[in-house]
Amino acid sequence: MNNKEKVVALLQSIQTGDQKAIAYIHPQKYIQHNLFVADGVQGFSEFLKRRIPNEVNIVRVFQDGDFVFAHTLSGTKIELHIFRFEDGYMVEHWDNFQQVITPTKNGHSMIDGPTQARDLDKTDDNKKLIKKFFDDILYANNIKNITTYISTEKYVQHNPNVADGLVGFNTAMEELEKAGLKMEYKKTYKILGEGDFVLTQSEGELAGKDVTFYDLWRIENGKITEHWDVIEPMLPKEKWKNQNGKF
Repeated sequence: MNNKEKVVALLQSIQTGDQKAIAYIHPQKYIQHNLFVADGVQGFSEFLKRRIPNEVNIVRVFQDGDFVFAHTLSGTKIELHIFRFEDGYMVEHWDNFQQVITPTKNGHSMIDGPTQARDLDKTDDNKKLIKKFFDDILYANNIKNITTYISTEKYVQHNPNVADGLVGFNTAMEELEKAGLKMEYKKTYKILGEGDFVLTQSEGELAGKDVTFYDLWRIENGKITEHWDVIEPMLPKEKWKNQNGKF
């Protein structure tokens, strides 16, 4: 069984409660960054026992070296998961989850769209494009350069509060500013990719709250043409079930 298949099996166990998939977790080393779950194999096992059974729809699974990342719909929550492997075992896990919002401003769901990676030979180039986009637009705030990165012809948006296209993106930013709120990316921890899909994991601020941003981007011909995200408020430290931190 390859690493993608192991991730699928483990995520399906959240629905079924089947503890067999725990065999894919390293027995001595499993660093948990979901702050609602305790560390190690025992922490995940306890989570399975107390879970509320939900149908888990695993929509997308991608791999970048020792990392596998998955985009899922679990009950009424959209989730993005990242697993790190060593010697065929899962040794570390990060995730973000967000309640499904309907209807959306763009007419798309938060999870629909292409599911299979293409242009596998362009993985490194696409990751570099996203890195430049973050540095130039989200950190240096050179908005005048945005069409260098985002297609002016096609930009499919799955954030439920933002309309399609660059106009939708700009309108959403203007509405936040008028309301005296802001969306700010403060640090990006991971940029993972397979083919035309790239995932970024960042911390920042949205509408006055500290949040974690998981953004999934799809790139065609050197331009961003589609975007999904999962935004989760940071859990107060006194409520953490482990001390590994979100990142």
